[in-house]
Amino acid sequence: MKTEEITRFNLSPIVRITLLSLYLALTVPLPYLATATKSEVSSEWLWVAIAIGFIGLYGALSERVLVDATQIQVTYPKWFPFRRGWQLEWSKVRDLKARSTGQGGLVYYFVSDDEKGYLLPMRIAGFARSVKVVQERTQIDTRDVKPLAQPWMYLILFVLTIFLGLVDVWAIVAARTMQNL
Repeated sequence: MKTEEITRFNLSPIVRITLLSLYLALTVPLPYLATATKSEVSSEWLWVAIAIGFIGLYGALSERVLVDATQIQVTYPKWFPFRRGWQLEWSKVRDLKARSTGQGGLVYYFVSDDEKGYLLPMRIAGFARSVKVVQERTQIDTRDVKPLAQPWMYLILFVLTIFLGLVDVWAIVAARTMQNL
């Protein structure tokens, strides 16, 4: 892709912040609880596992969508080899098909000339603008394409994560108090 013509869409910050915060809220109390309960799993190993998990989640949440006049491309950082991106030339896009998810939502796949499916990135900042680009480049009607999850859903999850974080503070204080007894 030529750099002067590329439009870049990153994962939505509300999605990234919410999921990283939820991960921390779910895992940070574990080393403290392991120490307080004299668990066979050492707190040091838990801290290492939490750090590795955080790096892995951060890498998975570092998806970028690059579009230009000729193609759409989904990429991940080079330091994160666990997810493969993809690229598809606009001229090879035959259709955009909706598929229902197990939770009742809809996701969309580009169908290429060779019948392969490519998941339309739906959790990116500027989703509506990216869908307009898809329509302009492919001439496929995208009026009915909506994001999988609305921003308010992630906002509710973030607020609940803050409450979970407050419970975590209580659990950590209680675990440290037990440790000092």
